[in-house]
Amino acid sequence: MQDFHQDFIRFAIERNVLCFGEFKTKAGRLSPYFFNTGLFNDGESLGQLAQFYAKAILSAPIPFDMLFGPAYKGIPLVAAIAVALAGHGRNLPFAFNRKEAKDHGEGGAIVGAPLAGRVLIVDDVISAGTSVRESVALIKANGAEPCGVMIALDRQERGTGELSATQEVTQGYGIPVVSIAKLDDMIGYLRQKPEMAQNLLAVLEYKNQYGVS
Repeated sequence: MQDFHQDFIRFAIERNVLCFGEFKTKAGRLSPYFFNTGLFNDGESLGQLAQFYAKAILSAPIPFDMLFGPAYKGIPLVAAIAVALAGHGRNLPFAFNRKEAKDHGEGGAIVGAPLAGRVLIVDDVISAGTSVRESVALIKANGAEPCGVMIALDRQERGTGELSATQEVTQGYGIPVVSIAKLDDMIGYLRQKPEMAQNLLAVLEYKNQYGVS
């Protein structure tokens, strides 16, 4: 496990972004954990989150020319990540979309740099894949190439079939999905915390029921 994976899990728990208990997912499953990036809701935590994204992006073998953040959660993410990458010597253009196209002023559905070249989509998680599907269509409609998706946490559980939601994206669109951390990283972290043994057991049981490799 690379250090930043484990550091990210610790950071998410400290900020109560990753919490444990019993939570109902969109798929109707009772999950022993819940991950909500919306709780990275101050300047310090958003800045740290962006640094984790930057580390994961720079360590991933995905060549890209710009960043795209789908509305709404992707908007602050893509801006913060662009700033973080610039601090690492990668000054890149970024853009995001409006939910409804603007018919006055500059108009259109895209805000920021024009979509061009190889575009890396950044989002928080992939559940049903709706955000990715809409982003891919928008990027292609503007003559650019979606080259990958970067998310915070890969739950590594079955989507609509036997594949995980991230695997479905890769199979459906032919683009890689990379995450800051995965469920396996969370399990590795919990194994090191005797006081979280009950949480570990619940997560392992959930993975056994719904997980994919």
